[in-house]
Amino acid sequence: MDLNALIDRIKQREDYHRVGMILCHNGVVRGTSRDGSPVSAVDVAADRETIQGIVDEQKKRPGIVEILVEVNEGRLEVGDDLLTIVVAGDIREHVIPVLSDTLNSIKAQGTRKREHP
Repeated sequence: MDLNALIDRIKQREDYHRVGMILCHNGVVRGTSRDGSPVSAVDVAADRETIQGIVDEQKKRPGIVEILVEVNEGRLEVGDDLLTIVVAGDIREHVIPVLSDTLNSIKAQGTRKREHP
């Protein structure tokens, strides 16, 4: 996972002149669960078809030029990159909610993870 490579892909687009903001999310495996329990690793599985459907829907929103997503699957250790999302669009009022909605939808519908103590 390389955020700079994803950003470079966006900058190579013919319609890059439409972009006024690129917003990134880089989720990593943290050492505690939401309830504070210790975590040593997580198993991650992605439903790529569902994720693509989420991205396709979000790209229809006003001002959005591109959305790129990468998910690391398998056994991941604390500190490993888990989910990267890059949203490019015209203005922050369009880009920020799309990143948030894309992230929440992918986490809820497009990925599964199992934590290991």
